[in-house]
Amino acid sequence: MAPIGPLLSPAPPEKGTGLDAPAKSDPAKIERAAKAFESLLIGQILKASHTDGSSAWMGCEDDPAGDTATELAEEQLAQAMASSGGLGLAKLITQGLTTKALTKEGG
Repeated sequence: MAPIGPLLSPAPPEKGTGLDAPAKSDPAKIERAAKAFESLLIGQILKASHTDGSSAWMGCEDDPAGDTATELAEEQLAQAMASSGGLGLAKLITQGLTTKALTKEGG
């Protein structure tokens, strides 16, 4: 049996791509990620506000198209709420991560 050649062995990881990668301190990226997280959270809260058996809360009855429309409406509402302040979580997350990133860079 021949030994495994260098073409078949995995390449070593590049520097700065794993856990040793430098912190991403771009405040705009942090804010976008925080708003996306808050939007997902609000979307889950909206979905949990009605059970599987109560799809008629928007007049959809047993209509699959209505269920899809409801899901899209909830997603859009969640995004709109998160972009305009939402529950205030995105602001707190952004402040916390920006402060943490700046103290890592400075010290």
